[in-house]
Amino acid sequence: MRRAELEAHRGRAVDDLVGPGTRLLLVGINPSLWTAAVQAHFARPGNRFWPALHRAGILERDIDASQGLSDDDRAHVLARGVGITNLVNVATARADELTPAQLREGGERLRRLVEELQPAVVAVLGLTAYRQAFRRPKARLGRQPDDLAGVPLWVLPNPSGLNAHETVDSLAAHYRAAAEAAGLPLPDAARGATRESMVSEPVHQCPYCELRFDYHNEVKHHILTDHPDHAEVAASVEPHELPHT
Repeated sequence: MRRAELEAHRGRAVDDLVGPGTRLLLVGINPSLWTAAVQAHFARPGNRFWPALHRAGILERDIDASQGLSDDDRAHVLARGVGITNLVNVATARADELTPAQLREGGERLRRLVEELQPAVVAVLGLTAYRQAFRRPKARLGRQPDDLAGVPLWVLPNPSGLNAHETVDSLAAHYRAAAEAAGLPLPDAARGATRESMVSEPVHQCPYCELRFDYHNEVKHHILTDHPDHAEVAASVEPHELPHT
């Protein structure tokens, strides 16, 4: 799909894929332009969301959403007790185009949806977005100490291909842990099979404090915003040149 074609879908919404049997509610950050164009969640080629769900045993078959979801695909996701939504239902080319205000509003939108659906587990896929949306700057991956609308809340890695330190296996391990907590029926072979591949923390740490982030450019943005004394240095180098663990 050409860039001009994708740009025509900027700002579009994508309907939630949820039902009365939703037990595990998976929450993206916001739709990509590709996702908006084909009206299917996590549809951009290279996104590891659907392969990771299949690898985890959450879905019984692989789904290719790049050209949209079929009715059978949607029915299978719902039958497995999985629902999909976004923090911010506005399509952009990159998630970092969203403003903090949009993310906070998205957090409130998610709270209302969780109150309505009452899933067994809600999982936000993106640590930095979660920190901003819920004003939890020191949050870490995994089960959160506070529930959301009375529902256990998890924060898991984003499956975008830009999240280079995660693999399909490590994403599957994270997602499977939340699925187990939600009580989804998983194949015995999938239960705990690759827990050793789980990456428990984002790998890019701010050199001036203890916070860690998924991507280099998020560290740079954090320094420019929260460490103004070091902003000149941060602004003068490429994101990947910043110190990280």
